[in-house]
Amino acid sequence: MKTYLRLPQRVTRLKISRSEYQEFAESFPKLLDALEKYAGDKIDGINLGEIEWYHTIRNELYHQGNGLTVERDKVEVYAELANVLFTNLFGFRLVQPEEDKTKILGEYMQAWVGFEKTLADAALILGIDTRGRPVLPLQVVEVLAREGFISKGELDEINQLRQTRNQIVHGVQNYKDTLHPGIVERLVSITNELRKRIQSRRKEVA
Repeated sequence: MKTYLRLPQRVTRLKISRSEYQEFAESFPKLLDALEKYAGDKIDGINLGEIEWYHTIRNELYHQGNGLTVERDKVEVYAELANVLFTNLFGFRLVQPEEDKTKILGEYMQAWVGFEKTLADAALILGIDTRGRPVLPLQVVEVLAREGFISKGELDEINQLRQTRNQIVHGVQNYKDTLHPGIVERLVSITNELRKRIQSRRKEVA
């Protein structure tokens, strides 16, 4: 995050003064706020609150450590969140997965990014008003269901996929026991179908 936000303006087109950068670079919560402010379009599929939560756990273990550690699957999920964020910011993946299960985790997280980007497009086309606040994916899904863009069955599937993602990220479920190629394929299929419907609406508006 620091690297991206301090790149030259001609690269990112972000206007950040040196004094402002120094202020938010010294605090992780302020750094997250700055990323949301200046690069909100780069955090699709990323919940900054989840990253802050993981970072807090890291700090507690580092500064108050007494021999405790974190389960490997939680470390892998946090690493995948970092991979997704890095990909969003710089356009390529930092680390390639070595195990099949880790690969599926990466594919699922990346598929979720694609789904949220499609939701962001839908919000623009439908003119969803949130009174200046960032549009939440759940808000868009509710509007899409109300407007008839997605069926009741699709809505239930989306909510289940979202719940699966949240439980994995929050450590409630072990992704190795939960994820399989069929889940990823279904998420991609729903995203592609929704994208077609959004593009059709865009043509109608145009």
